[in-house]
Amino acid sequence: MSFLELRDIRKAYTLNHQENVILKGINLNFDRGEFISILGESGGGKSTLMNIIGGLDQHYDGDVVLDGHSLRDMNEKEMDNYRRETVGFIFQNFNLVSYLNVLDNVMLSLKMTKQSHADQVQAARDLLARVGLTDQARQYPGELSGGQKQRVAIARALASDPDIIIADEPTGALDSDNTKDVMDILYSIASEGKLVITVTHSQEVADYGTRIVHLDDGQIHDELTIGKPFDVKPKEKQRYRTLGFFQMFKMSLQHMRRMWLRYFLIIFGSSIGISSIVVMLGLGSGIQDYMNHQITSQVNPTDVQVTKKVKAVSTKARKSAYTAEQYTAAVNNEQLTAEKRAHVTDANAKQLTEIKHVTNVKRGYYGNVKAKAKSKSYNVALQTDNPTILKKIIKQGTRPAQNEALIGRKLAKKIAGTKTYKKALGQTITVSTKMVNKKKTSVTVKQKLKIVGITKNSDTTVVTTAGTVSAMLAKQSVVYRPNFAVIQIDKLANVKQVERQIKAIQTSNKKAVYNYSGIGDLIDSLNTYIRLATNVLTGVAGIALLVSAIMIIVVLYVSVSERTREIGILRALGARKRDISHLFFAEALTIGVLAAIMGLLFGQAWQLLGNSMIANLIHYPIVHISAAAMVGGAAVSVIISLLAALAPAHMAARLDPVESLSHE
Repeated sequence: MSFLELRDIRKAYTLNHQENVILKGINLNFDRGEFISILGESGGGKSTLMNIIGGLDQHYDGDVVLDGHSLRDMNEKEMDNYRRETVGFIFQNFNLVSYLNVLDNVMLSLKMTKQSHADQVQAARDLLARVGLTDQARQYPGELSGGQKQRVAIARALASDPDIIIADEPTGALDSDNTKDVMDILYSIASEGKLVITVTHSQEVADYGTRIVHLDDGQIHDELTIGKPFDVKPKEKQRYRTLGFFQMFKMSLQHMRRMWLRYFLIIFGSSIGISSIVVMLGLGSGIQDYMNHQITSQVNPTDVQVTKKVKAVSTKARKSAYTAEQYTAAVNNEQLTAEKRAHVTDANAKQLTEIKHVTNVKRGYYGNVKAKAKSKSYNVALQTDNPTILKKIIKQGTRPAQNEALIGRKLAKKIAGTKTYKKALGQTITVSTKMVNKKKTSVTVKQKLKIVGITKNSDTTVVTTAGTVSAMLAKQSVVYRPNFAVIQIDKLANVKQVERQIKAIQTSNKKAVYNYSGIGDLIDSLNTYIRLATNVLTGVAGIALLVSAIMIIVVLYVSVSERTREIGILRALGARKRDISHLFFAEALTIGVLAAIMGLLFGQAWQLLGNSMIANLIHYPIVHISAAAMVGGAAVSVIISLLAALAPAHMAARLDPVESLSHE
């Protein structure tokens, strides 16, 4: 049985509804060590027959049998292996990859072997030495003569140590001197026991073979044996592998380096979209942080003030219906009842403490009083010190201790009598009010307080300690009844949940027990609006990414068109369809990663510029690009680039190898 058999090979194609027959029943046998020349005029079907033998063209009738195994029984993976391991192609027009140097062109086949990289480089150099191109290893195909290009093609064909070398018009573009050199190399290859099949229309070239087959008009007219086949030498079996993503990634980088301006522009365009998105996210985050900072500098958003719901009390008292003594008693009774109902008891405090996420409950007192200083009286609010009064709002002085007061800046100006409110520090005010004692009689409670602190607030509130208020009331036998509580919540995100639970506490007749007030709701709503505005701006900025995605698609389609012949070369060398798609996904990945890096650098630059420009106005960084935004922006860049590569990569992988190799 022969090493390679062609059994009744027929090939035809239809053009303009007319069938054109190319091969008309070819039957041939080939053995290792033969140097066979297929001689015939152009258009006789020689190249078509070579494509069928090489596994590039699988649309034919008949059968190709290799060592007793039909190529028709091979699946796609096995056909890729056949081209990778068994066949080496030498083309008339050389088909070198223009952006790879001579050494890398030869390395294309070697990368599909399991040799180490160092061994691959050495093997490539040895092959170049064999074809006389040692000094041209770092040159590019455009810098070589025709004869040198063909020698590179021969070295590449030999690199994977195939059993069959197919040379399609290997001297068609060469002068007589180069023709002789190339044919001598092919002859030496056959002498090593390989099957060498050349296609030629030159009788002089055909005479180099051990057998000449005349092919004309799709038929074999005669065969002429002019020499014995060479002895087949045993060889060590080579181990092979696929190109894989890493190798295709390196090739994509080499291609992009040669076309750097085009890819720089597309990367630059994509980076604008990425930087726009991260800057918009950073701006939204910065504005949100600034607003929260401004609010929380005045109040603590995790503190919620709670009071009890109190129904208005009416005694229906009328002066005309009561004596003065009776009327006063009725009013005192009404006031006492209101105080009792508003009282936040120990039981109430315990109930509030048991709410999830509440870390502390502190009760306090609030009421309207008269404040007298320097013979002048002022209507003010008296309030006990509590966590809602932040240390950072105290502009001058300290927090109050026993019999001391913390007042607002507006009241301080009145007391000082000048615009220099600081002069109120150290002065004394007397607070007083009418209340009802334990005997239900009206009494006046009062207390002298030393001003030890002034707040930024422009209100007229006097803040003192709970102990001071309790002692002041005790002097006139008045019961101290806290009428509000400050609830401290573990974090802002839980404020709404706690407020809902406070609202859900009801009496036996299904009525709410408590009122609550705090800034947490306002901050939460404000943050929601800011996020909404940020998302809208980010969406607008995202249009730039859509444009860049379209640009990437266009560039990759252009790249597929420009590299169609390269795709055919890779398929002829045994690259899989998956490897071809990897080539363009690698390009897209590189574009996405570099665009992300450039976009993030631009974003950081815009952040620095924006914050420096506004620093003198608000003294706060208004743009804050978070790590999450940067990671998200980079991920979006890569994902969009890979999605843009889907269609071009799929199209490239489906290209027909024969048509690709003939692409101009």
